[in-house]
Amino acid sequence: MRYLTDRKRAMGKGSTRSGTEHHWFMTVSSVGLAFMVPTWIYIFGSALGGTHEQVLATFARPFPAILTGLVIFIGMRHFAKGATMMIEDYARGSARRALIILAISLSYAITATGLFALARIAL
Repeated sequence: MRYLTDRKRAMGKGSTRSGTEHHWFMTVSSVGLAFMVPTWIYIFGSALGGTHEQVLATFARPFPAILTGLVIFIGMRHFAKGATMMIEDYARGSARRALIILAISLSYAITATGLFALARIAL
C-alpha cells in the first residue's frame, strides 16, 4: 500500500509558477503585433509590385528594416509559445516532446532565414 500525501499526489500536475509569465508574454506580444503588423503590411504593400531596386531601397531604410525584423522575431516567438501551449494541451508522451521540438525548431529556422534575408537586403 502506498502512502501518498495530497501534496505528493499533486506534484508535477499543478501550477509550475510559469503560467502567469506565459500569459503576460502572449498578451504583450499580441498587443505589440496588433500595432506592428498593420504598419508592416502597409510598408510591404507599398513595396509590392515595385522594381527590384525600389524594393531594395524601401527595405534599406531604417524604419522598414527594423519593423520587419521585429515582426519576424516577435511573430515567431509568439508562434513558438502558442504552438507549445497547444501541443502541451493535446499531445502526450514522446509525440508531445517531438512536436514541441519541431515547433520551436521551425520558429527558429524561419526567424534565422527571415533575418538573414533582411540583412542581405538592408546592408
